[in-house]
Formats: sequence, C-alpha cells, structure tokens
Amino acid sequence: MLTLNNVPIEDTFAEAFPMSAMRLIVTAETPAWAFTAGQVATGYASSVIGCDVEAGIECWLAPEQTPDSRPGVSLLFFGFSRDALQKAAINRVGQCILTCPTTACYNGMPIVKDKTVRVGGNLRFFGDGWQQSKKLEGKRYWRLPVMDGEFICEDVFGTTKGVAGGNFLILAASQHQGLAAAELAVEMIRKGTGIIMPFPGGIVRSGSKVGSRYKKLKASTNDAYCPTLRGIVKSALPEGCNAVYEIVIDGIDQTAVEDAMRSGIRAACRPGVIGITAGNYGGTLGPVHLRLHSLLG
Repeated sequence: MLTLNNVPIEDTFAEAFPMSAMRLIVTAETPAWAFTAGQVATGYASSVIGCDVEAGIECWLAPEQTPDSRPGVSLLFFGFSRDALQKAAINRVGQCILTCPTTACYNGMPIVKDKTVRVGGNLRFFGDGWQQSKKLEGKRYWRLPVMDGEFICEDVFGTTKGVAGGNFLILAASQHQGLAAAELAVEMIRKGTGIIMPFPGGIVRSGSKVGSRYKKLKASTNDAYCPTLRGIVKSALPEGCNAVYEIVIDGIDQTAVEDAMRSGIRAACRPGVIGITAGNYGGTLGPVHLRLHSLLG
C-alpha cells in the first residue's frame, strides 16, 4: 500500500474525459472589477451534468500580462463541443462581462483554423448599428458603445482539446479535518496554471455516481461514500471515516490535470485524513484514466 505522511493512497484511477476548452482574458480599470466580472461570468458552471459549461478563474493577471495593460483575470471554459462552448461564451460574456463596469474581453488561446468560436462578432449587434471594428496585428476587435465609454471584445477566440473531470477524494475522520485538508489541497492546486476547479471554492461535498434509480437523472449521490448511509448501502468508507470531500479539476491538457492532482493530494495528506481515493466508475465515464499510484510515483 502506497502511503504519504501515513495516509494510505488507494490503487485506483480517476476517470476524466476530453472537452473543448477556451481561455478568456478579462480586464478592467481595477483588479476588483476584473475579479467581479470573472466571478460572475463563471457562476453556475460547476458541472456539465446540469450547466452549460464548466468554468472558473484560472489566475490573476498583472497589467504587463494583458492586451490592454490593465489588471485582469484569466478564465477557462470547458464544454462538450465548440458549438456548446460558443453559445455559453456569448451568453456569459454578454450578460456578465459586457454589463460590468470598465471591462474588456480578449482571447487567451492560439488561433487554429476551424478550431475557433466567435464571441465579439456575435455580441457586436448589441451596439445597434453604432458598433465599430478595428484590426490590429491580424486580430479583429469590436468596440461597442456603452454608458461608461466602450466595451472592447475580440472577434474570434481560440479553442483547444482539454481534459475535464480529474479528481480525488479525501476520506477524513471528521468534517472539520476533511475540510481543512481540502482547503489546503485547493490552495496548493491554485498555484499552478492551465487548470480550474469548477465547484464552489474548489471543493465538492455532493460527489456523484453515474446513473440513478430515477430514469431521468444522469447522475445521483455517491451513496458508497455517504457516511449517513453506512450500514444501509454497500459502503466504500473505511472504519472511522465520517466525512468525504472531492476535488474536481479541469485542465487545458492532461499534464496540467496530473500536476494539479499530484500537488493537491500531497497537500491533503495530513492528520485526520484516513485515506485518498478517486472517482472510478469502472471505465464507463471517461477514456482518460489518471492512476493515483503512477501520479505519485
């Protein structure tokens, strides 16, 4: 049995799956307004089970890292197809970034032919005929008049094939100890780039399994890891485990997800944690299998 800080690591794998991904650079006059726009634009985007995309704030950006030399944030969106990604991006940029004071929105991915989505080019109609376009260094930008000046949005955004659903489960003796370990894991994972943790605060309390006794549901509560159901269902919880938290990670490639899982698991192995495992559904969920023992060496 592999252990880290005396915490056993189950010999299993996390099932992940390919998704289309895009990066949005949001800038504003102040870091606070850039963060507000990013936070609102990535709201209600925890799982494609019930949301249009999985999305989150990737990192803060200093003025020297942005196209217009203003403070900003980098956002990552993940969807099952480029069409789904484009629809979600148009809605979220239009409702949450265009409306936010002083913001602008730029593409953060390389442009590859036939692998793009059009955002500014669709939002331009909000300008009601007063919109203007400008081409700089081969890139087209749209300028829409708004009540505090202009909203600038890049016309076309690049996409890439990312990996979503990387995960690990923290099995703890108590809710307090489990949450403390999960918070440390999130803090460590956030030091990396190319990834997001789309659930609230990066932590999942309501882990799910594939399928349900109710035909209309694609997923339902992961009863094997619910402490209150121990003794009623076939439990996967070791003796003394009274709380489980899951960390779910989406990344622009498999390496980014693997690095995030590795650093998060290492941070989570602390007193009060009884074990580490992963969401393994017998290979039925996704083709990307992230093996814990291989990740941790």
